Amino acid sequence: MSGVDVKAMGKVAVLMGGASSEREISLLSGAGVLEALVRQGVDAHRFDPAEKPLSALHDEGFERAFLILHGGYGEDGTIQGALEFMSIPYTGCGVMASAIGMDKWRTKLMWQAAGLPIPDYVLLDANSDFAAVAKQLDLPLYVKPANGGSSVGVTRCSSVAQIAQAYALAAQYDALVLAERSINAGEYSCAVLDGKALATVKIEPATEFYDFEAKYIRDDTVYHCPGLLGEQEQKARELCEQAYRVLGASGWARIDFLMNEQGEMFLLEPNTAPGMTTHSLFPMCAREAGISYDDLVLTILGTIS
Repeated sequence: MSGVDVKAMGKVAVLMGGASSEREISLLSGAGVLEALVRQGVDAHRFDPAEKPLSALHDEGFERAFLILHGGYGEDGTIQGALEFMSIPYTGCGVMASAIGMDKWRTKLMWQAAGLPIPDYVLLDANSDFAAVAKQLDLPLYVKPANGGSSVGVTRCSSVAQIAQAYALAAQYDALVLAERSINAGEYSCAVLDGKALATVKIEPATEFYDFEAKYIRDDTVYHCPGLLGEQEQKARELCEQAYRVLGASGWARIDFLMNEQGEMFLLEPNTAPGMTTHSLFPMCAREAGISYDDLVLTILGTIS
């Protein structure tokens, strides 16, 4: 059990939905969180910033916020800054960690500066020599917008022509676009709760990579939790805890990483407002650590200082 005093939490707004490209996933995550809180006696209520102004949080007497907004304005530091200005405590990472964590390039710069392993990458623009990029990073490679989540705008490229097309797609979502080396011996994620790694999960999608469809729609994606065993599992957890600390994360976050054929690990990206749907990885890792969905939700709420 979480040991959280539900009465002391007061009136809690579960912020879900919003106006980003990940709105529908946020609504699914938020519905699960809200039901879990209400089941445990928390005075929790749905609050969608796309439907009413944030000032309504004060007007309606909310004392805390459980943030389950995904994408822009939800996990990029914007809503976090607004809540701090309003003196409403909230779950998850603060302004700085949220803003940096949403930006894949700046996250890479931080992890790289701290000596943590990341895949090789190149910043792209409309004038990039895509053939030279393919030669530098090898094919296949991945092209993705620097900001965003749920694999929106991400393409696996097997030819130079595909890189040009993928750049055009990714540029629709963000002005900053990355090409990234493919590390193809395993895709993993690790849930970190209040600074402590719970478990890793290995993801085996039936699609080419762990894209939006594999994450949220298909039922043939295979998950192994824990994703690793013994010393490798411990090493992965320690790496993800380091990544969490370097980012300045708090409350909870999920760290995605890759492994090559030599067993070397490479940090991919953080998720500072992880999904909480039936397909989501964070609840899966929590179950492996002996934490039920309801206890997880209440524990996250209890991390608010």
